[in-house]
Amino acid sequence: MQFTTPIPIPKSHHPIGYGSKIVSLGSCFAENMGNKLDYFKFQNITNPFGILFHPLALNKIIQKAIQQESFTEEDIFFHNERWHSFDVHSELSHSDKTAFLENLNSNLVFLHNALQESNHVTITLGTSWVYRKIETDTIVANCHKVPQAAFKKELLTVSQIKESLLEIIETVLAFNPKANLIFTVSPVRHIKDGFVENQWSKANLISGLHEVIHATDNTYYFPSYEIMMDELRDYRFYAEDMIHPSSLAIDYIWKRFAETWISEDAFLAMQEVDNIRKGLSHRSFNPESEQHQKFLESLQNKILVLQSKYPFMEF
Repeated sequence: MQFTTPIPIPKSHHPIGYGSKIVSLGSCFAENMGNKLDYFKFQNITNPFGILFHPLALNKIIQKAIQQESFTEEDIFFHNERWHSFDVHSELSHSDKTAFLENLNSNLVFLHNALQESNHVTITLGTSWVYRKIETDTIVANCHKVPQAAFKKELLTVSQIKESLLEIIETVLAFNPKANLIFTVSPVRHIKDGFVENQWSKANLISGLHEVIHATDNTYYFPSYEIMMDELRDYRFYAEDMIHPSSLAIDYIWKRFAETWISEDAFLAMQEVDNIRKGLSHRSFNPESEQHQKFLESLQNKILVLQSKYPFMEF
């Protein structure tokens, strides 16, 4: 499948197993990897505040969650008949003000507890380009279709990225010393910023990340971006928009991640989960037949055996 020699990635000494608890945060590629962890029934939560593209947005929401700084009315605004927060993705926006604040703060508690219990925190950075709200002189996570004149577009420097990442690492490890932080750069190209500008953005992220990882403990780099650019050099690895990775590319990058970060003990259970999920999605031509009833019984027995080992699994 690949067109060059595979990028060498050292096997983790702190692998992810079914006893691990994982938090996946970041850009839309974090959702892709989180979906894979969910598919195989790992104990994982993904982006409770929606997709967050840049390190400052991730740092802000992590700090709020760990320090239990609740959202207040000052943190939200009304636009286009919905309530929004510049700190979270628009998928959380709501027509009801009270419900919106309640959702935000319940998600803060959820993320606080997840970070406290996690063994692994994966953080996917998407871009160095950010938007600063001119009126408040603050960098936002999402513009929520507020007119562009209200913002100033900026490129984060390597120093700004390093400072933000160090705050994330120090805060998470002080809160949960057993956590392993896995950083990666999203292979999704932000072409709307421009082709040259996208590369500049990714270069700043990669430079900042490597400088920080080499200077800190419990931090690791997984080369999602490099695998996409250097191993998967073919248009079939891109979706129809020619920007996002195709399902084939996502499967391949997941395979490389699993080879290096998933414990060998987990692979047998992953195969069982896969078989069960495929069985559950099977549609029989004759659901009432004896053969199909035996198939369902066998499937239920497999589920019970797996749940006896891993009670948290639900099918």
